[in-house]
Amino acid sequence: MKNLRDTCIDFFKDENTKKDVKEMMKPIFSMMYNELYLYIWVIAIYNIFITFMILAMFFILVKLLRTYNRDIGTSHNNETSYNNEIFMN
Repeated sequence: MKNLRDTCIDFFKDENTKKDVKEMMKPIFSMMYNELYLYIWVIAIYNIFITFMILAMFFILVKLLRTYNRDIGTSHNNETSYNNEIFMN
């Protein structure tokens, strides 16, 4: 006696059966697509928007870090020269 899995596999081996099942499923998939395509587009646009926002924040962060490091380097040099002047006098 065959189990359910083997019976289903044997059932779908026939090409005519495969075509009939595909034809029966087309209206269901079409209806699902028609109901969901708006949400799919919203999710796609949201993902693109989030990607650009993350890139923008990354570039702003890099710009701020460069400015911060440059300011720290110049203030360190100014303090060093000021301290040297005090010790020299």
